[in-house]
Parts: sequence; C-alpha cells; structure tokens
Amino acid sequence: MKFRLELIWKDEDTAASSIFLTADGRVVLQGQPVSQEMREKLALPAEGAMITVDRKLIQAIKEML
Repeated sequence: MKFRLELIWKDEDTAASSIFLTADGRVVLQGQPVSQEMREKLALPAEGAMITVDRKLIQAIKEML
C-alpha cells in the first residue's frame, strides 16, 4: 500500500505551504517556482528546478523537528 501524508502548519490566521511525506520516506515541500528574472537578480544557477519557500514553511519545519 502506498500513501502520502500532507502536513499543513497553521498559526492564528494563516497557513504555510504544505509538506508531503511519501511512502518511500521522502519529504516534498510545496513552494513557488523561481522565475528566470528572480534567478538572474539573485545570481542563481539558470539550470535545475528550484522553488522558493516562505518563512512560515521554515517555521513549520522547525516546530515539527
């Protein structure tokens, strides 16, 4: 049986992006894609998939640990 668990951290009135735990032990974070313009502005590599996560997601991870 395969499963996926979605964790959503919420504070008083907002929610962070989701954190997915998969059956094979991986952790997948939901985030927004980094645009080409943002890659250039921040001098990030042009290749490879990247996402940006907000402080709420980082806080959620810290609290779960």
